[in-house]
Amino acid sequence: MLKGLQRPETQAAGPDHRHSWWQVMCLTGVDYFSTLGYQPGIAALAAGALSPVATLLLVALTLFGALPTYRAVARESPNGLGSLSMLERLLPGWRGKLLVLFLLGFVATAFIVTITLSAADATAHILHNPFVPHSWAHWQVPVTLVLIAALGGVFLVGFSEAISIAVVLVGVYLLLNLVVLTTAILHVLAEPERVTDWRGVLAADYASPLAMVAVSLYVMPKLALGLSGFETGVAVMPLVKGDIEVRIKGARKLLTTAALIMSLFLITSSLATTVLIPAEEFAEGGAANGRALAYLAHEYLGDWFGTAYDLSTIGILWFAGASALAGLLNIVPRYLPRYGMAPDWSRAARPMVLVFTGVSVLITLFFDAEVEVQGGAYATGVLALILSAAVAVTLSAWIGGRHRAASFFAFVTLIFGYATVANIIERPDGLVIALLFVLAIVLISLISRATRSTELRVTRVTLDDQARRFLDEVGEIYLIANEPNERTGKEYVDKMREAWELHRLRTSEGPIFLEVTIPDASEFAGELHVVGEERHGFRIMRTQSSTVANAIAALLLHLRDEAGRTPHVYFHWAAEGNPIGALLRYLVFGGGDIPPLTREVLRQAEPDPGRRPVVHVG
Repeated sequence: MLKGLQRPETQAAGPDHRHSWWQVMCLTGVDYFSTLGYQPGIAALAAGALSPVATLLLVALTLFGALPTYRAVARESPNGLGSLSMLERLLPGWRGKLLVLFLLGFVATAFIVTITLSAADATAHILHNPFVPHSWAHWQVPVTLVLIAALGGVFLVGFSEAISIAVVLVGVYLLLNLVVLTTAILHVLAEPERVTDWRGVLAADYASPLAMVAVSLYVMPKLALGLSGFETGVAVMPLVKGDIEVRIKGARKLLTTAALIMSLFLITSSLATTVLIPAEEFAEGGAANGRALAYLAHEYLGDWFGTAYDLSTIGILWFAGASALAGLLNIVPRYLPRYGMAPDWSRAARPMVLVFTGVSVLITLFFDAEVEVQGGAYATGVLALILSAAVAVTLSAWIGGRHRAASFFAFVTLIFGYATVANIIERPDGLVIALLFVLAIVLISLISRATRSTELRVTRVTLDDQARRFLDEVGEIYLIANEPNERTGKEYVDKMREAWELHRLRTSEGPIFLEVTIPDASEFAGELHVVGEERHGFRIMRTQSSTVANAIAALLLHLRDEAGRTPHVYFHWAAEGNPIGALLRYLVFGGGDIPPLTREVLRQAEPDPGRRPVVHVG
């Protein structure tokens, strides 16, 4: 199960094989384009005869809102970390990390529901095929669970050649959709009375075009599934071959091309399905429920072509779940281990596959494998991610002095903010699921951070020339831990007197003061750069770290290995407060009861007591 377990820093490396931007677009497309399998039906249920108008507004939001936003994200985050890393940089410290944890809940919601929704819709295409026995009609949940289990099984064995499979699936799927929609539009043109009837329904239900637009704006958040590919588009940027500038240009090309293709298909599919399919067929149990384009394929091109279309749709929907699962497996090593907020086994793919597959099974059972009812949770995750991207781009543009661009993105943020809030009010179950993911991620992360807190969290120690000279000038290595305040001569004299009174350490023995400051206690691991300094006649080594105890322990071990002598560190244990409070100060602020924590880090890092640096506490 733990085969392939790697350190987070090695997992962060770039992919071994890179591809042309259009090939990577197909990997994005299995998520983005596959929504054509259920989007027209969901739009018809949400907007009725207004579906084409609401879809047109969605396309406008895609091309003039989401696309510019994610083109900016591609420029700001070329390594595929997306808008989450932008917000993390803009909000340093614990604020940024807690925000990332919160947003990871929505990321998990979007990707998990992608798996369950795609599998449920693939099942609908299987069970509604005319060659499948009618007795299977009530097998929606079991078949969906089999597809999810098969997806998990493939990832447990090992998944490769994803790009090649995606190119074939997307190419075939788009070609078949082009045939279906061309045929449907030709039927619309040949039967103008259908368009007349549709316009008559609109005229009877709505007093003016303005009323149509107003109602379309109201229902548009329910159509947010048609925006699902943008976050995936920036996540796969590292797969685009070339240097950073070429990668950014390639990512922008793939985002733009995918958005244009999807917009064309959304508009034509919405118009064709609304005009040609009776409204009752979209309802639960109807022949077009969750499979509107497949309905047209069977209706106008025959059951054999319709079956070929069903197989293509099933393939791309199933692979959309694979794309989502791959995205989830990339999230953990990119964020949580770097924060020290993931269990050690989460660095291996197979245990995480079991976790995500199990959660997908629970979500499927909760929603009874219904496509339309999962739309709220899916839309909540997608809209929250796009909203976070719009906020990140707005803040980045404002801080960078590009106030005109910031104003534009602020307007886009307001639109997506409205869509997110409206979707949550209309379908709060999506928010509930997202918050459950948030709660689970935060609890697991904090527990993991606490249990891993006494690991040796310094990846590398370097000493400048002055610090090395101090090491060469002394015999035994005696370090006096000092919390730097005013750094006056009196401060060091008093500390030296304290060392004599508590430990009988003489000035003639050449002690070196050790001072550690904490610039950002939220960081989990990092390098230690030690600087030597002579001040008021005393030798001082200074460094910065996220925790004092870990820094001291790491430096002691490094000095032992470099000098070949056992170093000693001397503390004054003045604190006698609540131990739980001290532990919380250590976890949150990097301080706490430093002497026992230093000793514990050393004990875990060096099991041989004979080689362990010595900690003196007075």
